[in-house]
Amino acid sequence: MSLAVIWGLFLRYTYLYRRSLPRLLEMVFWPVMDLLVWGFLTLYLREINGGAPGVVTFLLGAMIFWDVIYRSAQGVTMSFLEDIWTRNLLNIFTAPVRIREFLAATFLVGVVKISVIVALLSLLAAACYNFSIFSLGTSLAPFLANLLLMGWAIGMITTALIMRFGQAVEALAWAVPFLIQPLSAVFYPVSVLPPALRVVAWCIPSTPVFEGMRAVLAGHPLPTSNLIHAFLLNGIWIAGAALFFSAMFSSARKHGYLTKLGTQ
Repeated sequence: MSLAVIWGLFLRYTYLYRRSLPRLLEMVFWPVMDLLVWGFLTLYLREINGGAPGVVTFLLGAMIFWDVIYRSAQGVTMSFLEDIWTRNLLNIFTAPVRIREFLAATFLVGVVKISVIVALLSLLAAACYNFSIFSLGTSLAPFLANLLLMGWAIGMITTALIMRFGQAVEALAWAVPFLIQPLSAVFYPVSVLPPALRVVAWCIPSTPVFEGMRAVLAGHPLPTSNLIHAFLLNGIWIAGAALFFSAMFSSARKHGYLTKLGTQ
């Protein structure tokens, strides 16, 4: 795997944002709007619940954490879609670029986006709602790492589906993460789900992360078992997503789907 190729692809995808105000606005607009809406909602919920503690911290922390998953997934899928929209896909895959180099570059794009967005949301949350994500302390890094890995897995799966079935399913780039959200216990504990769905929820890597986040924000020690659970699930998800991506890429190349995507 060539670091020069990865860096070149990374620059190609990030240069798109340098002189494109709409792209920059799109990257920060929705996260900021979500933060404001959820922030004011949590203030209202705290007010009607007689100042019940934890409402603001739980929901704002969940909102910021969820955006890590969403943006890391988007880092993969949107980079691929940008190549389709700019008719650059064939150039990428006829050049001496290995598929793992392409994925590594898109992962890096996601990391940069997440760094910018989390920093921005953290500042706004501290200024508007007196909430700091850094109150999670040493547990913040492993939580974010798990969410990042899960987002990469979702991004690979979504990109593989677009690669195989074409632009007709490109809406999956935005839809797939939200298909998982209801079972990820993002804004509520797993205990509120029906018993059958709880089993499914605990098979999603983000579930133990959000449960652990709420425990830490409530003043409890870092639940190590949750982190181990999340890392093990992420290992399975990443391996499965990589195998699925490889299979879909081979099928798309064999049947000429990449050519169709690159010329539509």
